[in-house]
Amino acid sequence: MPASLQQALDAARPLVLTAFRIVIGLLFACHGAASLFGVFGGAKGGGTIPVGQWPGWWAALIQLVGGVLVLAGLGTRIAAVICSGSMAYAYFTVHQEHALLPLQNNGEASVLFCWAFLAIAVLGAGPFALERLFTGRNAGRAGKTGHADGAGRSSQPTPAS
Repeated sequence: MPASLQQALDAARPLVLTAFRIVIGLLFACHGAASLFGVFGGAKGGGTIPVGQWPGWWAALIQLVGGVLVLAGLGTRIAAVICSGSMAYAYFTVHQEHALLPLQNNGEASVLFCWAFLAIAVLGAGPFALERLFTGRNAGRAGKTGHADGAGRSSQPTPAS
């Protein structure tokens, strides 16, 4: 890959990570809102899930709260791990009993959300997250903390010893 293309892709990493986190969080929160409040077509084609019903209502609550937290970039890694786990649970308890593969058992969304949230948990929120306001970390201090690109690598060269 040409160096200039590699540099452009590296420069875009923080923005892409932030956009990915926002889109995944928004979509997940919409699923939760649909199930809890009957918006966006409601739960499973209409209506809401009765309050407290296991596991549907609790899953919808995780979707709404976890999705909003990931979207905003607040407690992102913890929220993403919980969201990822809830989708793994959904896949193995709801979908897999019908068929082996996600294409056969309608579990594609569960699998994709599970792996997307796992990626967010590992990569972090990126530089444009509200949690940066509370922790005091920002892109300007990233070279000092060693987390400039959201993936644990400093974008500044280290001085020669």
